[in-house]
Amino acid sequence: MHFIVIKLRTIKLALLLMLVIVMLSVGAQNKTAASVFFGRVIREVPIYRVETDQKQVAISFDAAWGADKTQDILDLLAEYNVSATFFLVGFWVEDYPEMAQKICDSGFEVGTHSNTHSDMSQLTKAQITEELTLSKSKIEQSTNTNVKLFRAPFGAYNNTLIESARELGLTSIQWDVDSLDWKGLSAGEITKRVINKARSGSIVLFHNNADNIVDALRLVLDRLTKKGYDIVSIGEILIKDSYYVDSQGQQREK
Repeated sequence: MHFIVIKLRTIKLALLLMLVIVMLSVGAQNKTAASVFFGRVIREVPIYRVETDQKQVAISFDAAWGADKTQDILDLLAEYNVSATFFLVGFWVEDYPEMAQKICDSGFEVGTHSNTHSDMSQLTKAQITEELTLSKSKIEQSTNTNVKLFRAPFGAYNNTLIESARELGLTSIQWDVDSLDWKGLSAGEITKRVINKARSGSIVLFHNNADNIVDALRLVLDRLTKKGYDIVSIGEILIKDSYYVDSQGQQREK
């Protein structure tokens, strides 16, 4: 008769390995569990795009400086009968309250883009809360709508910013398609960037007063609709319940 002798240390190592495998499996959909187990904090990320079977693309406009082209943008969106989301800075709403109201009256979604357009990843939690609370209040008072979305200026974020926004009922939104319209690109260059990168579930970033934005927007709307995409607001494309955001910023159903 043969006896197999297994050392206690070997058993402990095997059990530890099994526990690690289980925690990694859980961590795939529950990053908190994995981070606690490994003694580190996993960086939170905003939503860059949405996993969807629908052929939809969400377009958005950040409004911080100027409003000269905004009415033309609204007219184009109405002409193509599509939706969009506008992220408004608090001081922009103060400077252009009638235009902020017109955006909402035209049926478009609005979110906050901060109060002063500062790098909020460099602010304290108290300063972040003040920025978001003030901007949210200004937008809601001016437009009589409930603000639920937030986009960080410069796309700069950290855990404190995302967590603070969440505490105020705001979902943090980024983008996976950057038009780079703010760089002064031609309408053709902007269009090429967007069309080449957009896919189902994409969130596209534009700016309401960028050079050539009106001409570029017409081309983008024309090309996307001909490709069979429904152009929607961010709120329309988001998964509302039982979701998680993976490490690449893709919102997925659980």
